[in-house]
Amino acid sequence: MHVIFRCLLIAIFVLATNGHASDLAKEKRWANQVVDGILDGDAVWLNDGHNDFLGIYTEAEDDKNRAVIVMHGTGIHPDWQQVVQPLRVGLTEHNWNTLSIQMPVLSNEAEYEDYAPLYDEVAVRIDAAISYLIKAGSKEIILLGHSQGSSMTAYYLANAKDSATKQSVKGFVAIGMASFAGDARMNIIKSLQKITVPVLDLYGDNDLENILASVGDRAAAAKVAGNKNYTQTKITGNHFFDDNEDLMIKTVADWLDKPVSH
Repeated sequence: MHVIFRCLLIAIFVLATNGHASDLAKEKRWANQVVDGILDGDAVWLNDGHNDFLGIYTEAEDDKNRAVIVMHGTGIHPDWQQVVQPLRVGLTEHNWNTLSIQMPVLSNEAEYEDYAPLYDEVAVRIDAAISYLIKAGSKEIILLGHSQGSSMTAYYLANAKDSATKQSVKGFVAIGMASFAGDARMNIIKSLQKITVPVLDLYGDNDLENILASVGDRAAAAKVAGNKNYTQTKITGNHFFDDNEDLMIKTVADWLDKPVSH
């Protein structure tokens, strides 16, 4: 009887754990679609300590030993045609290597808020990407996230252990960063209150309602952190900067090359 009860507990634990895990089958399907279609850059496989995940490494025209890790939004992949692919390729023309990585995903039916448990899987992926870039010779590393990717990155910067990999991060570009307070992990206001690296908070003048409504709260949160290198910038565009990709890339590149104030 005790053996049956013990097995039942183990089964419940496994089901609960897997229920919060990234949909690895979906990641594999994305990878199969993406890898053969890559025109710029090379597919690389990173490991989060348990599973391999896809990254796309694209070298700059003039390698200055600096790189940007690009993190996509909800449920998509590291070569998504909106925001992600334009940035991972476009920034190389401004002498930044880029590494776009697969973030944890759920099934197509999942809502934004359903992703909260997956935030706990983010740190190991970002750490793996940073380690890859360090081995490739990068001395300056910037984290860049779009939409939910920016919220996940904010959570990483606010809560990850002060490891050697995290210390390699010199800045954070948050594009279309929304705040959902239902789960503490998704509350970017609380995250921004703890982030002290330089931040570019970029959004479109026709962005999502939640993003436009939280502009003041995000700026106030950066003040709580004492972050003197927090910059909030609004440019022409919707949440995906459709038809405004060049302006988006230039705005990010100009900020990346801006000297840090102290």
